[in-house]
Amino acid sequence: MNLITRYDGIYIFKKDEQNYIHFCPSRGGIITKWVKNSQDILYLDEERFLNKSQSIRGGIPILFPICGGLSKSSFFGEKYLDLNQHGFARDIIWQFALDSKKKILNLKLVSNKLTKEYYPFDFKLDIQILFGIDTLEFTINIVNFSRKKMPINFGLHPYFNISAFKNIQFINYPLDCQNQQDNRLEPSNRLLENIANGVDLLMYSCGNISFKDFGFNRQITLINPYPFDISVIWSDPPRKMICLEPWMSPRNSFIDGYRNINLLPNKIQTLHASIKVNNL
Repeated sequence: MNLITRYDGIYIFKKDEQNYIHFCPSRGGIITKWVKNSQDILYLDEERFLNKSQSIRGGIPILFPICGGLSKSSFFGEKYLDLNQHGFARDIIWQFALDSKKKILNLKLVSNKLTKEYYPFDFKLDIQILFGIDTLEFTINIVNFSRKKMPINFGLHPYFNISAFKNIQFINYPLDCQNQQDNRLEPSNRLLENIANGVDLLMYSCGNISFKDFGFNRQITLINPYPFDISVIWSDPPRKMICLEPWMSPRNSFIDGYRNINLLPNKIQTLHASIKVNNL
């Protein structure tokens, strides 16, 4: 396995010519491309990626310390800046290291002067990504080095290429979900039937959810056991992509307390998730 550097801050981590990932430490540690047997698994708006004044649409952004937005300003006090949508982790530089023998990419983010402008805690985020032929396996460790409890939410935001919305069939999902556009509880089937027009829904899954793409002849499965078992499905037509995202807690958990996780001092929260791609 070898590492190649590109001019735009992207690194290429290759298994072979048909299987590799691209990642960009300077843009939030994002994985921008995953190629399996010469097929692009992930969607990326490359023009938007190159415009650093815009948020990235594509790849696998990292969400921390919140998922979604916060409805209350000055949550940590007047001297702190308000957290943007999905927090700051996807916008700042990450450290990285590779273990070519074990086929592992390690990403690390440590609290610094910039993070302290938003979030009054000392922390470390370690993400280990095991790169397999048909899987990406994530092990996430969140460490609280502060002397007080640290509220945390964490998510991944994978964007998956699709052939066409008409070719998509979801499986292994719960009967009901939360429509995040108005926060109402609705039948999952009803919202998923409208995916070609744009959906934003949140499900409390059993830790396993999939969709089939009959145009690309493949199935994508998200495995995200508790406490990483919230699954968010988002579409943004006319983009030919679907987001299937593991979250720890719903948006606004810091404020309403629902499934809010406060990490005690000198404790570690470990999360696991994996993405599997199989042929139909």
